Amino acid sequence: MTNLAMRRLTALAIPTPMPGGRVLNYLLRRVLEAIPVLLIILTFVFILVNVAGDPVASMLGEEATPDQVAATRHALGLDRPILVQYADYLWHVVQGDFGDSYRFGQPALVLVLQRLPVTLTLAISGIALAVAFAIPAGVIAAVRKGGALDNSLLGISVLAKAMPNFWLGIMLILVFSVGLRLLPVSGSGSIAHLVLPAVALATGVAAEIMMLVRSSVIEELGNDYVRTARGKGIAESRVLRVHALRNAFVPVTSIVLLQFAGLIGGAIIVETVFAWPGLGMLLIQAVTNKDLPVVQAGVFVVALMIIVVNLCGDVIFRLSDRRIQL
Repeated sequence: MTNLAMRRLTALAIPTPMPGGRVLNYLLRRVLEAIPVLLIILTFVFILVNVAGDPVASMLGEEATPDQVAATRHALGLDRPILVQYADYLWHVVQGDFGDSYRFGQPALVLVLQRLPVTLTLAISGIALAVAFAIPAGVIAAVRKGGALDNSLLGISVLAKAMPNFWLGIMLILVFSVGLRLLPVSGSGSIAHLVLPAVALATGVAAEIMMLVRSSVIEELGNDYVRTARGKGIAESRVLRVHALRNAFVPVTSIVLLQFAGLIGGAIIVETVFAWPGLGMLLIQAVTNKDLPVVQAGVFVVALMIIVVNLCGDVIFRLSDRRIQL
């Protein structure tokens, strides 16, 4: 048995104590690093919504008099200097206040948080569907490396990655809703409504995860400790299940979380295609109506969630792989 194999087997047998202090320091450092990122996002959104046009014109319509427009702009604080508006905007964001929706007259953050569970339901369903397909398919492709089944799965993955979510969603509607009449075209309220949006959201992610699982398992199967286990006469199924998969899934776990973060952002487009009443639909309507507080609150919540999920995935990856220093 080589020294490398001995180290790998020893590492699997003896758990390493969790470096609690280093983990806390790493988390604190990453949280501090996220603050400027959020500030840049907030600034970018503020600039975008202010150059997109006058929201008062959209609110009052073409028949509004100049006095009505001026009074509304004053009431919303839009007649102040832009730097004053920016400073006021950041100050209120720090306090969790994005202002009231121009359209609904309710706090924008409350509206966004009310739609968030609907979007999370879709995103979680999408990632669950992707993992359920990608992990077994990736393992099978790795075990059958170079064979017809491996090549077929790789071809399907390349095709799945190339299909945009919105195009795939439209195709699914045409086939399963309009053509076969098996599933609803749009809306929510039942599992049947969730199937097509979840499939549209999961397809590209499943391809990414499958390819990662395949390459990771192939790499582990080629290591010395696996050859040593085989040399001891251990059954191939046990070598794969107990030794290779255990190490191969270390990077996969964090990548799944990172892909989940991407699904939260990608759900906005899919929700629009299927009229799914989540955060994405709310944001699209807010942009159309120039409902600036809702746009700002929605983008902030999505960005914050992506940062948090990315952080969780990064921490899990670093804690799982002892070769990486925190």
